[in-house]
Amino acid sequence: MIVVLKNGVTEDKRDRLIDWLKGQGLTIHISEGQFQTVLGLVGDTTAVDMDLIASLAIVDSVKRVTEPFKCCNRKFHPEDTVVDVKGVKIGAGNFVMIAGPCSVESEEQIVGIAKAVKASGAHMLRGGAYKPRTSPYDFQGLAATGLELLKIARAETGLPIVTEIMGTGALDLFMDVDVIQVGARNMQNFDLLKQLGKLNKPILLKRGLAATLKELLMSAEYIMAGGNENVILCERGIRTFDDYTRNTLDLAAVPMLHELTHLPVIVDPSHSTGLARMVRPMSLASAVVADGLIIEVHNDPMNALCDGAQSIRPEEYDKLLKDVYKVREVAVG
Repeated sequence: MIVVLKNGVTEDKRDRLIDWLKGQGLTIHISEGQFQTVLGLVGDTTAVDMDLIASLAIVDSVKRVTEPFKCCNRKFHPEDTVVDVKGVKIGAGNFVMIAGPCSVESEEQIVGIAKAVKASGAHMLRGGAYKPRTSPYDFQGLAATGLELLKIARAETGLPIVTEIMGTGALDLFMDVDVIQVGARNMQNFDLLKQLGKLNKPILLKRGLAATLKELLMSAEYIMAGGNENVILCERGIRTFDDYTRNTLDLAAVPMLHELTHLPVIVDPSHSTGLARMVRPMSLASAVVADGLIIEVHNDPMNALCDGAQSIRPEEYDKLLKDVYKVREVAVG
């Protein structure tokens, strides 16, 4: 249920209404807009008298929300959420470029790539320390050592770091990570999502391999229901019957998500296609609708320990980033 207050309501009257609603056993999410305040009521609202609330002088309207996701619902929070990562803003027109290798391989590799993508204009550095691989015989990442190398690259460049967590067991090691990424395979790892909900830290939540948009939003809801509202959604392609690309990039999901939720949405053109030559066209297409891009960049893709086939070189990224902003200028203004 949402309660829209009239413009100009005093803070005292608003707080008295909120206290009364909390007394009904409800959790209240407050969205302060430029012209109105929206109260999102989470909990068992079946016993709440809508007519009584609507009759109050400070209330403009009362509506029931039928979708199961509440905290991330745009009806609860009409204005776009802006997630701030050490001064890098994502959402509400703030476009972010995240780049780096699929996996951290050495200090020289990650620092070199970090310096290259920063010089091109990237805002954040991505890199896998823990790698969820389909085969147990593939490179699994450098684990804690990889996290330390990412921190070295951050110290060298000033770029905030984005890296994937595999489970709750390693959570303590991620306290100094700027953005914790939840990969497609862990999108419905509900124990992990609950723990991330207790943190005051940005979470990059990737869509599952075959997840519906509702399932993605319900996973975001797990994090937000715990109190952490710093969630960034990522469309990274879904599994379909087509086999020419690694996955099918569902670009239509991005504007649909913007209708359904106030959370920022970025696109991963690297994992969604699995082909380096497809990264450029899909990045340019995604730039029209998304709040950012996360792209795999490697200085030696032929010898990469993980996903070299979908990684572009630093010089290719440099040209791509410039062209992305040209597209944004024309399409978005």
